[in-house]
Amino acid sequence: MALFGIILLLLLTAAVLAQIPQPAVQCSGYRATNVVQENSYLLADLVLIGNCTLHSKDVGNLRLLVEYQTDTRLHVLIEDAAREVYQIQDHVIPRPKNQNTTATDAALKFAFSQNPFSFNVTRRSTGEVLFDTSDSPLTFETQYLQLRTSLPQNPNLYGLGEHSDDFRLPTQGYTRTFWNAESPWIPNKANLYGSHPVYFEHRGNAGTHGVFMLNSNGMDIRIDKTSAGQQYLEYNAIGGVIDLYFLAGPEPAAVSAQYAEVVGMPAMMSYWTLGFHQCKYGWPNIDHVAQVIANYSAAGIPLQTVWGDIDYMNGKQDFTTDPSRYPIDKVRSLVDTLHRNNQNYIQILDPGIKRVGSYGTYARGAEKGAFLRAADGSFYRGLQWPGEVVWPDWLAPNTQDWWTSEIRTFYDPTTGVNIDGLWTDMNEASNMCPDTTCLASTTSLGNNPPPATRRRDTPPVGSKLGLPDRDLFSPSYRIANHQGALSAFTLFTNVTNADGTHQYDTHNLYGTMMASATRNALLSRSPNKRPFVLTRSTFSGIGRAAAHWFGDNASTWDHYRASIRQMLGFSAVHAVPMVGSDVCGFNGVAEEKMCARWAVMAAFQPFYRNHADVSAPDQEFYRWPLVADAARKAVEVRYKLLDYLYTGMWRASQGRPVVSPLWFFYPGDEKTWGVQTQWMLGDGLLVSPVVDDNAQTVSYYLPKDVWYDYWTGERVVSNGEVKTVEGVGWGDIPVHIRGGSIIPTRAKSANTTTELRKQNFVITIAPGMDGTAKGELYLDDGESLDVGSNKSEISFTWDGQALHVGGTFGYSTDVVVEKVVVLGVGSRKTQDGPWVVSEGFGFLL
Repeated sequence: MALFGIILLLLLTAAVLAQIPQPAVQCSGYRATNVVQENSYLLADLVLIGNCTLHSKDVGNLRLLVEYQTDTRLHVLIEDAAREVYQIQDHVIPRPKNQNTTATDAALKFAFSQNPFSFNVTRRSTGEVLFDTSDSPLTFETQYLQLRTSLPQNPNLYGLGEHSDDFRLPTQGYTRTFWNAESPWIPNKANLYGSHPVYFEHRGNAGTHGVFMLNSNGMDIRIDKTSAGQQYLEYNAIGGVIDLYFLAGPEPAAVSAQYAEVVGMPAMMSYWTLGFHQCKYGWPNIDHVAQVIANYSAAGIPLQTVWGDIDYMNGKQDFTTDPSRYPIDKVRSLVDTLHRNNQNYIQILDPGIKRVGSYGTYARGAEKGAFLRAADGSFYRGLQWPGEVVWPDWLAPNTQDWWTSEIRTFYDPTTGVNIDGLWTDMNEASNMCPDTTCLASTTSLGNNPPPATRRRDTPPVGSKLGLPDRDLFSPSYRIANHQGALSAFTLFTNVTNADGTHQYDTHNLYGTMMASATRNALLSRSPNKRPFVLTRSTFSGIGRAAAHWFGDNASTWDHYRASIRQMLGFSAVHAVPMVGSDVCGFNGVAEEKMCARWAVMAAFQPFYRNHADVSAPDQEFYRWPLVADAARKAVEVRYKLLDYLYTGMWRASQGRPVVSPLWFFYPGDEKTWGVQTQWMLGDGLLVSPVVDDNAQTVSYYLPKDVWYDYWTGERVVSNGEVKTVEGVGWGDIPVHIRGGSIIPTRAKSANTTTELRKQNFVITIAPGMDGTAKGELYLDDGESLDVGSNKSEISFTWDGQALHVGGTFGYSTDVVVEKVVVLGVGSRKTQDGPWVVSEGFGFLL
């Protein structure tokens, strides 16, 4: 929400910006003893050699566990021997199953030195060192961890989101901070809304590997060089344990799939969610929303889903509607009309629950003990849109039942608002209290911060709930949180969750737990349908539960370009395929030409929603003739490609990215490694938008291969060249089909995704250098949680003369393939159908 963001930016001054600490002085580290090594694992005790105490107390006794979990995954865990230090709860992020691969069969090899302890991970097939800690001893303190690995010079590193920086990360003087925060205008070189401590390192034809640190505590990851010129990556965390998963690849897409296996495969999206969405904070009343819908229809721009921002609420309270501006009967009537027209409706929910006894949602939550508690045992209080609020404790035993009941009651299809999905916002959690002098509890008011901890008992050994006697507000090591102190504009970090853990440790998980609880509630409401949840705050594994948009960006060319980088990071590295930005920007004034470009570019991204702030002018696509023309063309081509995109989302639910950088397909081509303004959509389409301000010229890179212009069918053989195209219209975008691909599209577009599913198919064959091509098409009913055998997984193969169709054909449909087009030298060749989609066929040209 940008008004809040404006307040934040005014309050943020140089005095409160966190300064990046310098690398800590090295300590002596640990000595490995009592080593036990078996076929698939290794155990050892790690004993502190000498006191270090850089930022907090040393933890003297550690335990090392190394597991060869699969042929391509190695797990290295360094935890305190007593297992008191906080570790992420298994029910929040389930650990992957250990398949107990033998060390000799694994692609990765673990080796270590005993005194001082260090370790390295190598690729068994080549002996190449992928991770090496020998240059810097391990530091493991009560509130500070440090682990450093040496890297090759100028490495190709990607990931470590969420950020708005370059997709290929800088390698000198660069810090990535993990502390989920309200981040209006998505600043560069800052922590944003999510924490994903995973990186991919690409070494060209030598392979790609990934490293995931399963740790939710505040953290700085520094990428730099030593004074001697040695490249390194260094973890600096204020808690938790060292819990590393090494992913062998070696193909880039294989690393993506291996990471998804660790954090959980992404949820499959419903077909309708891939349509075009419209939202606006500041729509004054329900009649205005109806007019927006009518205006889109009159403009001939298909609109699939309408969203309700906090305008619909009574006093900005969840599970209410404003009685005068959004009366419940009118909201219900609008939703019914949308559904009759095969359109959809989604509403927003914030975590802050207004603290007033007459508000039923609060009263019922209080009765169930569903809210976080402050130091004195009363409900912890803060400020959010409704004013003084309390906050759900997603780790409390009754919170899910309370949240599900509120959602099922308010969104009852018969008596309430019959939504099709929910949007969880402000869930970092964003708190309008700037610091610890703000509201906290009934008894602690004024200028004194509450006590450092509420927990009265020392947790039992092995509980993994977090060490006692820590400074939960201001640890000695200060991460570079762009908001300043840990508790600034968020929940106080001393607040204790119901299971005995603290927000100090679980802060970065709050948004993911809210999104997961919301998904569970929607499943209870409609057990057989895929739930749709959009969340702002994220942590690793969020793709299992929700989609993500990139937060409160701005209506600028810079953020137009940033949305591409962010999409590449989330889809290709972070296993979150359903992502996108607020099209045309959220904050500020959208300019016509920029909005036209954005409308077209975003049509080739997974999540496609126009959204603006209350302080911004209306920016629906139809408000400018230039943008309206561009949007009509953009939505038309998107909808024709929607089954291609849907097939890609199905593959993404199995771990293969729907959006990838060029180097995923051309790993040995150094010119692709830094490309961040183009992307592969699925396996067959290369999208290369105009990215310069107000430009009609675009330069893009075509790797060495055969390509086909998507719009004209022209065959282009590239030797690895930069192409420049001038005079690109405001509604145009260069798109190429990669040689060797078969692209299924709908023959015609439609006003809704329901009507689109009734359209016939066209199959376009783009032969590769060897004259062959392949592709696939996935079909099901578009919404069932478990489609069983009611699905078609169709494969297309072109051998240079004949098209063969195979696979499974369990989904019954009346549509047919009405045309097959073969691209090549000279004019394209076509053969008319129809061919029945539910059976295989072959033909010669």
